[in-house]
Amino acid sequence: MPTYTYEASHALFQRAAAVIPCGIYGHYSPAPLVPVDAYPFYSTRGEGSHFWDADGNEFIDYMCAYGPMVLGYHHPKVDEAYQAQIKLGDTVTCAPRIMVELAEYFVDLIPMADWAFFAKNGADTTNYAVTVARAATGRDAIIAVKGGYHGASPWMQSLGHPGVMEADQANIIWVPWNDIAAIERAIAENAGRIAGFIATPYHHPVFVDNELPVDGYWRQVQELLHKEGIVFIIDDVRAGFRLDMRGSHAYFGFQPDLVCFCKAIANGYPISALVGTDALRNATAKVFYTGSYWFSAGPMAAALACLEELKRLDGPRIMLEKGKKLCDGLVKVAKSHGYNLKVSGATSMPYLRITNAPLAFHQRLCGECTRRGAFFSSHHN
Repeated sequence: MPTYTYEASHALFQRAAAVIPCGIYGHYSPAPLVPVDAYPFYSTRGEGSHFWDADGNEFIDYMCAYGPMVLGYHHPKVDEAYQAQIKLGDTVTCAPRIMVELAEYFVDLIPMADWAFFAKNGADTTNYAVTVARAATGRDAIIAVKGGYHGASPWMQSLGHPGVMEADQANIIWVPWNDIAAIERAIAENAGRIAGFIATPYHHPVFVDNELPVDGYWRQVQELLHKEGIVFIIDDVRAGFRLDMRGSHAYFGFQPDLVCFCKAIANGYPISALVGTDALRNATAKVFYTGSYWFSAGPMAAALACLEELKRLDGPRIMLEKGKKLCDGLVKVAKSHGYNLKVSGATSMPYLRITNAPLAFHQRLCGECTRRGAFFSSHHN
């Protein structure tokens, strides 16, 4: 079959580079797209499970816009709910009524949640959760898992990244994934300092295989943190509502104190959420935290419609089942050509890697799939 070319994308990038630092910033940047010549840089529209680039090439979007497009582009129920709300008002001087309705929905949906708080991006909620943990305990240090990602804030970036100072990392203590003994040591070596522990429900870094929790891991973590009075934070920004509508912690059978959600909440409309237990209600209320667009009603209406549709469909079950079918098929095809394709993480959000060939081959494979209309990333689930 013919392969795509990207003349219009490349021309747009040259224009962008003159007026936007890097041309495209963050996780949409061409930098992680290896080989870079295999990928488009700009899109013009999306519909269902497909999107079109600036050259008119059509792609099956296996990346789901890096997570938010959980029901597909232009889902009618979600878009209609959003449009109906913005006709009434979006960002208004007073908080919108629908914010209360959405908070009530979250509290009903997620058994551990006694309250909900809304922002825009995942990092808004992880930053807030860490601040709430410090406010609640009067302590300063946070335990986090090496390789975990909780947003682009300096406290989560590696030392050596431009603009990241030692002071930004001074109160972050890193431990390996699935290592209870390391958490115990971190607590013992920093007695009276640990405010919170933050981690994803399973380990899903980029560029490396994803890892599920070992049996009993989360129960041991929960018991240890509770005993030490440490706030237990789960970053469910990426996996949330892809494993269980009650949150990924319910899927794995444990209960945190705070849970951060974002990507799958509103099918691409900008909103994130932090939910928590009554024990942290007062500490949360005391922390001043806000944003110019955090009270936008349109995304809240979209979130209600999206979550209700996911619930009606039993979306997590469908994603897990269809993801397994896709992964099984890809493994079979790879094997027929003499390659071992390893699948790691949840099948609703899998990470794929060829294990018996150089990394450059795996990258080129994903790139050639993309040049033929199936958009895959070689480094991201």
